[in-house]
Amino acid sequence: MGQIIAIPFILWLGFTVFDFGNIDQLFAFLGLLGMILSFIKSKHPVLISLISFALMISAVASRLMHVSSEALNYPAFTIPFFIFIATQILLTFLIINYKF
Repeated sequence: MGQIIAIPFILWLGFTVFDFGNIDQLFAFLGLLGMILSFIKSKHPVLISLISFALMISAVASRLMHVSSEALNYPAFTIPFFIFIATQILLTFLIINYKF
């Protein structure tokens, strides 16, 4: 059972971006772009937050399609994954409330 958690996943993103000819390169690039977008300030923070979340989740979804669901059914993956989703949704709602 592999450990696809934050540090190994970020390393996977970094190395896969330079793995030319691999379809995962696109998703790795999108995931890194989503992380970079989350640090950019703009006039439309809600839109940037939603795009950033969609790009980051696309990289995770790409990895989830390559691995069986039994291999990811352990707390070291599921807890951080659901925390990531919950905090991104919470961040979007906080930006909406702060903006308006």
